[in-house]
Order: sequence, then C-alpha cells, then structure tokens
Amino acid sequence: MDKSQVLSVKEKIGYSLGDLAANLVFQTLITYLAYFYTDIYGLTSDDSSFIILTIGLIAAFSFNPIIGAIADRTNSKWGKFRPWILWTSVPLGIISLLAFSTPDFSYKGKFIYAVVTYTALLFVYAANNLPYSALSGVITGDMRQRNSMSSYRFVAVMAAQFFVQVFMYPIILKVGDGDKALGIETVMTYLAIIGTVMLLITFFTTKERIIPKPEQRSSIRQDISDLSSNLPWIIMLTVTTFLFITLSMKGGAYVYYFENYVNEEALTLFIEPIISFLSLIGLNFFGEDPVSAGFGLFNAGGIIFMIVGISFSKGLADKYGKRDVFMSALFVSTLFIAVFYFFNPENLRLMFLSQILHGFFYGLTIPLLWAMIADVADYSEWKNNRRATAIIFSAMMVGLKGGLSIGGALVASILGYYGYEAGMDQGMNTLFGIKMLISIFPSIPFFVCVFILFFYQIDKRMESKIELDLKSSR
Repeated sequence: MDKSQVLSVKEKIGYSLGDLAANLVFQTLITYLAYFYTDIYGLTSDDSSFIILTIGLIAAFSFNPIIGAIADRTNSKWGKFRPWILWTSVPLGIISLLAFSTPDFSYKGKFIYAVVTYTALLFVYAANNLPYSALSGVITGDMRQRNSMSSYRFVAVMAAQFFVQVFMYPIILKVGDGDKALGIETVMTYLAIIGTVMLLITFFTTKERIIPKPEQRSSIRQDISDLSSNLPWIIMLTVTTFLFITLSMKGGAYVYYFENYVNEEALTLFIEPIISFLSLIGLNFFGEDPVSAGFGLFNAGGIIFMIVGISFSKGLADKYGKRDVFMSALFVSTLFIAVFYFFNPENLRLMFLSQILHGFFYGLTIPLLWAMIADVADYSEWKNNRRATAIIFSAMMVGLKGGLSIGGALVASILGYYGYEAGMDQGMNTLFGIKMLISIFPSIPFFVCVFILFFYQIDKRMESKIELDLKSSR
C-alpha cells in the first residue's frame, strides 16, 4: 500500500464532519420542506410543488455544472476544492436560516420570499457540497482508503439524519411552545451555527493528494465529450436521480403519514412502553405528543439499523465489489418500502419492523454511492488520461438535486391530487394517497435503479485494474 495515500482517523473524521453539516440542511429539505411550505408557511400544495420542482430543476441543471466547471479550474494554495468549503461555510448557515423563516408578508410576498430564499439556498448548497463531494476523489487514490472514508462520512450523514428525523420535530414543538414557525426558526439558528463550525473543521483537517498533471488540463468541451462517452457516468447519473426521487418522496411523506394516516390511539399504546423504558434510562427526548414521538421513534429505528448496515458495507464491498453489493441490498430494501401498502392504520408493529429492515439493507448501499461516483472519476481518467473530478461530481449533483426536486414536488402535487387540506380531517381518498406516497410510488424509482445497475461495468475486477493502472501512470 502507498503510505502517502493512507488517511489518518483525524482526517477521516474531519472530512465526515462536512457531510454532517451539509446534511443538517439536506435532511431538513427532504423531511420538512413540503410540510413547512404547506402546514407552517401557509402556501398551497400547488404553489409548494411549483417552487420545489421549478427552482430545484433550474438549480440542478445550471448551478451544479457551472460550479463543477469552475471548481475543476480553481487553483489555490489550499487546492481545488477545499477553498470552496471555506468560502461557503458562513453563507450556507445564514441562507439556511432565512429559507425556513416565516416573515409576515402577504400571500404574494410569501411566495416571492420562498422563491428567492430557496433559489439562494440551492445555489450556496451547490457551491459548498459539490466541491466537498469532489474532494473525496482527490483525498486519496487508494480504493480501500476511499471505502473506509466513505464509511466514516456516511456515519456522519446518519447522525445528521438521526437528529433531523428523530428529534427535530419534537424539539420544534417544544421550543416553539406549539408555535411551529417559531420552533423551526429557533432550531435552524442553532443548526446554522453548528454547521458553520463543522465545515471549518473539514477545511482545516483535510488535504488534497491527487493533483492532475498540467498536460491533463482540458476544456469544458472536452469534459462534456468525455462525459457523454462515459457509460458508467450515465448509469450513475440516472441511478442518483431515481434514488433521490424515492428518498425525497417517502422522506417528505412520513410526517403526513403519522399526522393523518396512523391511528393515534394505537400509536400511543405501542410507543408507551418504549417511552417509559427510555425515561427509566434517562433519555427523556420526547414530549407528550404521541404523533411527534411516534414519528421520531419510527425514524430512529430505521436510522439506527442504517448505521448497522453501513458498518457491514465496507467489508462486503471489499469482498464482492461495490456494484453487486449495492444492487442486491437496494433490491431487498425496496421490498420493505412496498410492503407498507398492505398496512392498515393500526399495524404499528409491522410498520416499525419494516422500517428497521428497510433501514438495514439500505444502509449497506449508503457509503457505496459516492465511492462508486469517485470510481467513475477514476474510470474517466483511466480511459481519457484526463482527470475532471468536479465535473463528474457536478453531474451527479444534478441527479441528486433533480431527484430531490422531483420527489419533493411529487409529495405536494400528489397530496393536492388526492384532496389534502392542511389542518383538516382528511377523507378516505386522501388517506389512500398518503399511504401510496410511502409505499408503491417510492418503490418504483428504486426498482428502476436495480435494473439499470445490471449495465454498470465497473465490477470488482475492473476496480482493481483501474486502481493499479492509475497508480502506475501517476
């Protein structure tokens, strides 16, 4: 093993904190954006869907490629990608707070404010997270070190997801004393400060080791030509898009599911012994509201077992290859999404069990996605003798943002189609739509991903060949 490519634990943790910070924002967008617009900010389902979809797609197809092209051509004493983390750390915190604030404007003013702040948030997020993701492709060229770093990184992702999906809703209700608008503004203030500090730690603890040779410099036209002939890149772009359609759709629908579909009496009886046990051991995190407590515990079970799945991911990927593990685990995890279609509002045990099993198998895939995208950057360098890390990652961010936007818009638009009205008792047709939003609808994009991955050619054997050839050429 090339000792110069070995990462210390300090650097792996430092790098992972950047994703923890970014995911405090990203997980909030997935979990609460549609709910914030419809139930807290007071926009209609149609206007919420319009903002999430239109601004999201504009951001995906314009901000990310522009940032990617500029980042690949950035040269500083800190490297190509690290300075972007430094420059955007404070702006990202500020705009995250503004995007979830509720100024007392007229309805038209609220709509315009939402458009402006969401646009700004997606731009600054792209300028921060795209170079951050590309940094993983130049920190080390060693595949095993990259797999290990990805595991650290996505444990941090799970920590952010755990906070947002388990504790954030009860905390919003508690600190706002029932005023959700005040609660979410207060929580976002603290998250902005914490996230900024974490991004600064990432900047100061990481190092870029893979420096492209001068003769590898290319024009934007060459970069686009390389991408268009790179089948693994096309496949991973498509997979990323469909993955985040599902994650955004089911993630954004869970809060509606617990507030409207799940039987509150059955939920109270089911979580009562769990809450009592947690109280006995000093974990009094949940208030008296059974819906927010049940929502948090439901997400907690899935996330805890996602982390368990992550812990097995590296070993399985080293043995069988990233593609085969990713494809198999994703297929099984999808089955535990689809099965929610058969649960009635009182089937709490089955709901929680399915969430746990889905979490475990999906957890196996989590570190592999971005490691596979870094492999695609290696494949491009191996094939074309030119390295364009950020443009490859920017294309994947197009898929991520596009999927996030489509999934989030689908939540709002499907709710509107089934007759959802905020703050009202929902009819049977609306409840059926909410059930479909966390079962059948989000299962379809995941199944599409499994099918597409059959055509992804970078298996374990090719991974090893690319790594050896690049070590020799470098």
